[in-house]
Amino acid sequence: MGASLRHTRAKGEPRFPDGPKADPAGSHFERRIRSFQPRRSRVTAGQADALQRLWPKWGLDIDGQRVIDLAELFANDNPVVLEIGFGMGEATAQMAAADPDTNILAVDVHTPGQGNLLGLADRNGLSNIRVGNGDAIILLREMLAPDSLDGLRVYFPDPWPKKRHHKRRLIQPEFLTLAASRLRPGAVVHCATDWEPYAEQMLDVLTAHPDFENTVPDGGFAPRPPHRPLTRFEGQGLDKGHVVNDLLFRRVPHDVQHREPHKEQPPTG
Repeated sequence: MGASLRHTRAKGEPRFPDGPKADPAGSHFERRIRSFQPRRSRVTAGQADALQRLWPKWGLDIDGQRVIDLAELFANDNPVVLEIGFGMGEATAQMAAADPDTNILAVDVHTPGQGNLLGLADRNGLSNIRVGNGDAIILLREMLAPDSLDGLRVYFPDPWPKKRHHKRRLIQPEFLTLAASRLRPGAVVHCATDWEPYAEQMLDVLTAHPDFENTVPDGGFAPRPPHRPLTRFEGQGLDKGHVVNDLLFRRVPHDVQHREPHKEQPPTG
């Protein structure tokens, strides 16, 4: 019988020697409740090739060991938007192509999606995309400087529908406080979800947070802005009657945040 040409990895051997690490932050940081769940799925030959070829050029392992110089990472001083959770990356690539003067730091833990987005960036000449691998909380807390981001996008995060799992949802007051510290005044947080109970929670939490104000004058949800593409996943949901809600909240200037509303003093005497 002829020898198999398929390479069998030894125990501990990395899946992609020049690609994203399996657990970039390792045991450097405390264990906490995760808002994401890594998905195991097959990496195609094209995705594997993109990971191996392009990760050293456009990839970032989130190890929490240094503060990133974003101008150095992107080789320019253009504004940087952080996208948390990009799926297979089609919408990210479309937004990068439509706005080449904005850099997108796209973070996910899904290896096939990382490879797919790198391939899309390569084929379409999109030099304004960098792909982060790992925990976005560690990225925000340990690796980004204050006021370094010009926007935050969280599209269709895991809704964790069971009540006992609601604590795993990403959009919580503590997360928003952390994100606010890394966003420049005027930067916009843009969330979208097709899970209506989560949309209501997002609206409540963002509305109550002192660092953000709704861009919708009368409050509530926003129409889908033209810059957010309609994804295949979203289209399938809409065909099934799902309602998609967008939220756009602006980071308020530092000099007005936490300002207490004026209260009339009770009359004396």
